[in-house]
Amino acid sequence: MTHPLVSPFQLRSVAFANRIGVSPMCQYSCEDGFATDWHLVHLGSRAQGGAGLVIVEASAVTPEGRISIGDLGIWKDEHIAKLEQIVSFIHSQGSRAGIQLAHAGRKASMSLPFGGERLLGPDEGGWQPVGPSAVAFSPDYAVPQALDEAGIATVIEGFRAATRRVFSAGFDFVEIHAAHGYLLHEFMSPLANQRTDAYGGSFENRTRLVLEVVDAVRAEWPAHLPLLVRISATDWAEGGWTADESVELAKLFRERGVDLVDVSSGGQVPNAKIPAGPGFQVPFAARIRKEAGIATAAVGLITDAVEANEIVAKGEADVVLLGRELLRDPYWPVHAAEALEEQASWPEQYLRAAPRHSTAREAVSVPGA
Repeated sequence: MTHPLVSPFQLRSVAFANRIGVSPMCQYSCEDGFATDWHLVHLGSRAQGGAGLVIVEASAVTPEGRISIGDLGIWKDEHIAKLEQIVSFIHSQGSRAGIQLAHAGRKASMSLPFGGERLLGPDEGGWQPVGPSAVAFSPDYAVPQALDEAGIATVIEGFRAATRRVFSAGFDFVEIHAAHGYLLHEFMSPLANQRTDAYGGSFENRTRLVLEVVDAVRAEWPAHLPLLVRISATDWAEGGWTADESVELAKLFRERGVDLVDVSSGGQVPNAKIPAGPGFQVPFAARIRKEAGIATAAVGLITDAVEANEIVAKGEADVVLLGRELLRDPYWPVHAAEALEEQASWPEQYLRAAPRHSTAREAVSVPGA
């Protein structure tokens, strides 16, 4: 392999066949948090398509931590069995499986997004969202109940218990969701956090919860397996979380055993002015990688194989995660290898349709898992 995008990558004991990953994307297709055959086919097809890593969507660590009643959950042991089946199939395709642990915070108790989001009423199964302060995301969302110390402890324990379930399901890595205006990001940003106690005000206080969650997850997660954190590098709004703060937080993550920062942006306030365009978030991943000395993943409107390869080749990120583009084309990774004139790895069942220089994929084991 001469192109870094399709070259192997290692975090701790876990070897990834390439540096192309599936971003966690909510499917809003669950009942009571249970994964279904939709998730098996959706995630399995992206593994068939050659992605080196597949990240399962945001999975609520408590029932109240769901965005909607259709969210995936990992708050009880009964959720493990279907996830274990999904992980097993992803492994059979030579890919590595991760899952994103999440709490929606003040963005919780919303309807399914198909056809337009709205706040759920009590008669529809709605619940009281929580957050750092009693500040709503927008007039269309509920005013959250500010978490007290007991509530914060419950959140941390939710992440801790969920981590144990992730390991039981056989996942290779775990990602903490601290981005897009959900609970951990809410605590980080002055736009949502107006507290005056040990969890509000200064950078140290506003990052206290996310670091406590990192410590709790790392303590439960085996030392030989990787830990990732997704952050919004900036709120894109005056007075909000900044790129400078992201660099400083990433340094603290590295000291606490985080292996890679998944660098996104935005989501904290509805009126943010985001200059979206191809690769618009890549500079944040590049800066964090360089200044914090930690591996990063680049995300956001990356669609072209040459562009994705350049991101890795230039040292702007170690991994490229795709979302919408992999919904359009589950086989984007093998097509990217072909576009770069590299040997593409196809499922052996599909070799009859593959170019002649393609080879059959082999499942790989995870040392020590």
